[in-house]
Amino acid sequence: MMFLLALSPILWLVIALSVIKMAPWKACLIALVISLAAGMGVWQMESVRAVESVLEGLALACWPILLVIVAAIFTYNLTLETKAMDTIKEMLTSVSHDRRVLILLIAWGFGGFLEGMAGFGTAVAVPAGMLAGIGVNPILSVSVCLIANSVPTAYGSIGIPLVTLGNVTAIDTVHLATYTSLQLGVLTLICPWLIVIVTGGSLKALRGMTVMCLGAGLAFFLPELALSMFVGPELAVVAGAILTMGTIVVLAKKFPIDDPEFAMPSHAGAKITTAQAINACLPFILIFIFLLFTSKLVPPINQFLMQFKSSVPIYNGEGGVPYTFVWINTPGVLILLAAFIAGSKQGASFGQMMKLLGKTINGLKFTMITIIAVIATAKVMGYSGMTNQIADTAVAATGTAYPCIAAFLGSVGTYITGSATSSCVLFGKLQVMASQAIGASESAQAWVAAANATGACAGKMISPLTIAIGSAAIGVKGADAKLLAFAVKIYIPFVIFMGAVVYFGQALLG
Repeated sequence: MMFLLALSPILWLVIALSVIKMAPWKACLIALVISLAAGMGVWQMESVRAVESVLEGLALACWPILLVIVAAIFTYNLTLETKAMDTIKEMLTSVSHDRRVLILLIAWGFGGFLEGMAGFGTAVAVPAGMLAGIGVNPILSVSVCLIANSVPTAYGSIGIPLVTLGNVTAIDTVHLATYTSLQLGVLTLICPWLIVIVTGGSLKALRGMTVMCLGAGLAFFLPELALSMFVGPELAVVAGAILTMGTIVVLAKKFPIDDPEFAMPSHAGAKITTAQAINACLPFILIFIFLLFTSKLVPPINQFLMQFKSSVPIYNGEGGVPYTFVWINTPGVLILLAAFIAGSKQGASFGQMMKLLGKTINGLKFTMITIIAVIATAKVMGYSGMTNQIADTAVAATGTAYPCIAAFLGSVGTYITGSATSSCVLFGKLQVMASQAIGASESAQAWVAAANATGACAGKMISPLTIAIGSAAIGVKGADAKLLAFAVKIYIPFVIFMGAVVYFGQALLG
């Protein structure tokens, strides 16, 4: 009974979002009320501690999570406003006449880049719309984007899911990012091959694409792993996606693929100069530079900027620690700075950009409420003892086999909320508590916690929210059911494979 009461906010979200089809922001606010009622009524949480839990959740949601989301989406909207995205699209579609190459470039490369920079559906909506626009079957356009968007999801919006997971679990984000890359390694290498097979409808589609698929997989995985190990999650997928796009372009030019079965009409327009290309990509170039040079790879800058922070005690009960606001060296601030500089260079006035920023914030208002409510709910559940109750029951039911279901739980969180970040908030602490209960070492605990982010990648493919975004991008009525039926076929082996990877990995780590 206690287990069901502890699980009640999550069970409510499953019912509200999957059965009742309630708006996420409403469902999450009710989940917060349920968690408060259970926490204070059953686990005897003091009312003042309950309020402090909610306030700490609000602080974490606003700074840095919502700040990053607003900044990332604003940057993307700015490229639409200045028409820079039109130039980027023209550059991408002029690379090859082979449908498989273009799908790899746009869905896998550019889609991964958008996930790393903006996330929140842009990596499905934009590439799918582009592919459908150049003549690719609309359902196929979204299908390949769902596959391509799976493994980069853990690093979406400048690594915010893993940054959040680090905040929730108190595990170093570099550690988490490294383990996430390793867990996703095989799937990252396989993804280009799978995308090409789906594109052609059979293994025959791989004809002539061996070097391209191999290059696209390695170009994504190796820089992602390197950045994860030495910098953290913020730039890992961005770097991988940039190198992937460059690799595909080089291979397409050096070893042109001319297969009549997959030939497409030329979409090349007016020739784009180097200066035009750099100007169009300037927001993303500056973001990359700012984040790289303020990271731990450049200690003098990093240490100087990290002085500007404030530690504020919010939750004063057992287990509470002062919450730290980093005022300058935080991705959201740096992204906004890069966007304003680049937007000005591209011809947008300060007033125009401020108006667009306001429009962006207004468009995200329900997303903001959702994320605040989810994080506040997780804080209440964690501090009250509800999360500990769930972890104890899960371990009692699975024993030392618990790591087998760690990724599955992460996928459930994303299926429910549509967000890897929210999944990490909901289940991140639970993963650590469960791994502690089975006697896992600190490294193994981090490995199991990272499984929440890798599982979230699988859940993103079948999330109703993601599928609805893809369906809206191509404007095909009734596409949702077809896309879900397709995504489930990929999801099941994905999550089973991840269960095995997580289990054997934590066994090796102890």
